[in-house]
Amino acid sequence: MSTRAFITIDTELMWRHHVAGHDIATIAQRSLEPAGVGVSWQLEQLARHSLKACFFVDPMPALVYGLDPVKRVVERILHAGQEVQLHLHPNWTGARADDKGAGFGLFELIDYGLDGQRELIAQAADLLRKAGAGELTAFRSGSYSANDDTLRALAALGFRYDSSHNGSEHPWPSAIGLPARQIAPIAHHGIVEVPVTCIEDRPGHLRHFQICALSSAEMRAALAHAARERHAAVTIVGHGFELANRAGTRPNAVHVRRFESLCRMLAERQGTLVTTHFRDCPAMPLDAQDRPLAPSLVRTRLRQAEQLWSNWVEERAA
Repeated sequence: MSTRAFITIDTELMWRHHVAGHDIATIAQRSLEPAGVGVSWQLEQLARHSLKACFFVDPMPALVYGLDPVKRVVERILHAGQEVQLHLHPNWTGARADDKGAGFGLFELIDYGLDGQRELIAQAADLLRKAGAGELTAFRSGSYSANDDTLRALAALGFRYDSSHNGSEHPWPSAIGLPARQIAPIAHHGIVEVPVTCIEDRPGHLRHFQICALSSAEMRAALAHAARERHAAVTIVGHGFELANRAGTRPNAVHVRRFESLCRMLAERQGTLVTTHFRDCPAMPLDAQDRPLAPSLVRTRLRQAEQLWSNWVEERAA
């Protein structure tokens, strides 16, 4: 059986732009389409390489700014043939459009009990469906903040998949009761947990497979490892905003190159790494003993040097 490859893009209005006091048009632009390398550009790259991706969309800012910005991005994603699933940052529950972050709810979903989590997830799912997303089968909590109660709540609400378990953020805020090194899909509390893929970047230390976290060389090695070892799945994280600088005003050249490189690598491996939508309910073994890629000092040092260069360029451009 081929390895399932989940390209997941967390898609949200950024809290920091709200705190900066920007109007909703600026917040949406800098969060969703920053510097020409946001959601639309990413959709174009995916289409160019015939890749499937899941966009986890957070509808909670609609409580503050209305549904229109969420509707527009959902329509854009679905029109491109990609899927929309549920993302959730609960802090928006206490915010107002003009308060610059003075009001907010609890930031971590795991700070709520079972009933509170179920109510928040149900509210968010209702908002996302009203924005045009259709039926929802998968969830990722903002900041990977989830625990076993999250999975119980999702199961009660009819979800099939969660993708919040992230060993590099375990045991907080990624607090699901699974081992940190669990990277294979597994049935847990009535949900199929599809963990974020992690590698060891140094002995005993996990780093998750995110565009802004791994170099192209690390991504290439992680994909080759997953294919060679016939892993059940490899789960990759991106964000709608992370290919630009923090202000959302200029592309981050390093991150853009990584995204382009990732698309090429997955396109070249489509026979062994099959990009997949959650909505298709893909068949995956749930008892695999998949293990993270072992560390390489050379790969880690090269990424650290690349990041230092990127930070230096950003400081000079500021």
